[in-house]
Amino acid sequence: MKRIAWGITGSGDLIRETYNVMVDIKKKTDIDFMVFLSKEGETVMKWYRMWDDIQRDFPNFKIDAGPNSPFIAGPLQLGYYDMLLIAPATANTVAKMVHGIADTLVTNAVAQTSKGSTPIYILPVDQTRGKVKTYSPMGKEMILKMREIDVSNSEKLAEMENITIMEKPEDIYDIVGVKRG
Repeated sequence: MKRIAWGITGSGDLIRETYNVMVDIKKKTDIDFMVFLSKEGETVMKWYRMWDDIQRDFPNFKIDAGPNSPFIAGPLQLGYYDMLLIAPATANTVAKMVHGIADTLVTNAVAQTSKGSTPIYILPVDQTRGKVKTYSPMGKEMILKMREIDVSNSEKLAEMENITIMEKPEDIYDIVGVKRG
């Protein structure tokens, strides 16, 4: 694996865990990461006080200026990247992907990449029925109840062509073939 395009949406849930996995993988490999953030992804990175970290750790990053700007869909379709990773993915992003709405940089990247042969891996945050534990930007534990519609959309996403759903951030290690921890 040489190049990974990593899309970040506006989810605070699993952002720290995902980020830590990605930094660890970057340290252990020579993989070239291109990171792109939705507008809400930028907001969440700032809210969780990770904005400076991402600029330092992943200097090749882009911010959503529209569904096709910056232009990353073409290189993804043509196989310039070995994979497209969306992690974590909000319920809103998942719902858009399931219904074919490609009106953000992240959803358009998925829609266009799915037309080619580059594999797509997505980590939806709303996968489990019932209650889940997450943390606020200040580290306070929160319990959230998942909505049925959001879990159902994650299940539908798993059935879509060329998309593999991850259950947890640590699954990324296995996908790229890197030993955990």
